[in-house]
Amino acid sequence: MNIMKMRFVRIFASMCAAFVVITSMGAIEAQAVEKSYCYNYDYWGDVQDAPSSYSVSRVFTSADLGLEKKFSAPKGLTVAGDKIYVCDTGNNRIVVLSRPTPQTLEVDQIIDSIKGDVEVKELSSPQDVQVSEEGYIFIADTGNARILKVDPDLNYVMEFNKPDDNTLDPALVFQPTKLAIDTADRVYCIATGINKGLVKFEADGTFSGFIGATKVTYDWTDYIWKKFATQAQRALLESFVPTQYDNIYMDHEGFVYACTGSPDSEDIKSGEADVVRKLNLMGNDILVRNGEYEIIGDLYMGNGGGYQGASYFTDITCLDNDIYVCLDRNRGRLFGYDDQGKLVFAFGGNGNMDGYFRRPSAIDHMDYDLFVLDELDCAITLFTPTEFGELVYSAIDQFDLGEYDASEASWRKVMALDGNYDLAYIGIGRALLRQEKYKEAMDYFELKYDDENYSKAYKQYRKEWVEDHIVWIVIVILAMFLIPMAIGKRKALIYEIENADIFKYNKYGE
Repeated sequence: MNIMKMRFVRIFASMCAAFVVITSMGAIEAQAVEKSYCYNYDYWGDVQDAPSSYSVSRVFTSADLGLEKKFSAPKGLTVAGDKIYVCDTGNNRIVVLSRPTPQTLEVDQIIDSIKGDVEVKELSSPQDVQVSEEGYIFIADTGNARILKVDPDLNYVMEFNKPDDNTLDPALVFQPTKLAIDTADRVYCIATGINKGLVKFEADGTFSGFIGATKVTYDWTDYIWKKFATQAQRALLESFVPTQYDNIYMDHEGFVYACTGSPDSEDIKSGEADVVRKLNLMGNDILVRNGEYEIIGDLYMGNGGGYQGASYFTDITCLDNDIYVCLDRNRGRLFGYDDQGKLVFAFGGNGNMDGYFRRPSAIDHMDYDLFVLDELDCAITLFTPTEFGELVYSAIDQFDLGEYDASEASWRKVMALDGNYDLAYIGIGRALLRQEKYKEAMDYFELKYDDENYSKAYKQYRKEWVEDHIVWIVIVILAMFLIPMAIGKRKALIYEIENADIFKYNKYGE
């Protein structure tokens, strides 16, 4: 009986051990999958798995929203206040959604036509929409070759048509695709076939020019060949023209973020093609690029899974803490950068699971939540910050508010969750620098090879050290001069004393 009991105990113990091992392996595998979803790059350019900054809160389909007519090739998504405007391009309409709770969206309004004294009232293939602070709605009515301005009740106010510019082809059809509106209701738009930069309209509809044209990139061999080619041969060669923007976004300070893809991966990797730009009112690029690497998304552009080449930024949005998030159409990823151009997070991919995309077309934010529109899946994915992401945002916000002690504490919590996260070390160093703890700040900057901030901390540390030791410095300097003089004087006196008789004899001849 005792033998049977012992066998039973052994079998039961073995089953429990096997269960624990299998459970542990599943947990480890699940953690690995979740961990690999979000990543970053270290100083050496190596991929480092990172805790997820965002998690999928919910995916909204047409059925979830209760739409009788499903989304068809939606291309634009805009957040204005507590409303979300979706450009249902294939159905020639704009679906306005409200967010009664953090986890739900409801259809608030469907805009497929406008009111008032206008010849064409129905929308045709709208691709973008923006809302001014006064509630006026601006619609890129692409199929009707116009930009519409309507009041909150959808009454026609005015429209913006093809720019009156002699450099444009007379046969060119005006097809506005993306919009940005400033506080004075000036309109900035991207139009198909216009590569001179953003088309700018004044509030009264007057065309006022093009701003922010991208840099022209070309191959020197083609340039030299054009110099010697005949006119017929030049006509067959590719023209050196600026790249057209893919999307634009106006931040809370009135700066326009513009993104564009490039067919040449080498231009992107070398930094010759600026795929993200930050334009001021004059159209000048003022984007800060202090990161270790170019703002290009993925650093490695190998082939895999049917995708190749560089990241292709199809849309961009900027949070109130100046972190801007770029949407990669090529591999379905999101890349967040801080105001210094350093990568904050990267996550996502192509696929049919929640958090993955087939063809992402638009992105916008509500507070720190992100909404991503998928053109093929016809769905909206809501991402909300995780505990790790909230800690990162808290650290950044606290630093901007001047709460450097709290920022340091938050960054230390971030570092505890991810010891490979470079921004945590740099963030602690910056917080210590503002607290005038220069030596400690230098140590953190040195760990992550942040030369610029290390130089700032070292300059202040050197100044502080000199001020604290100025008395000793003066004493040492004086000693360096006075001691040799005293020694020399002493030697001279000794010499005179020892040779006093000789001097006396030479003087009196005795």
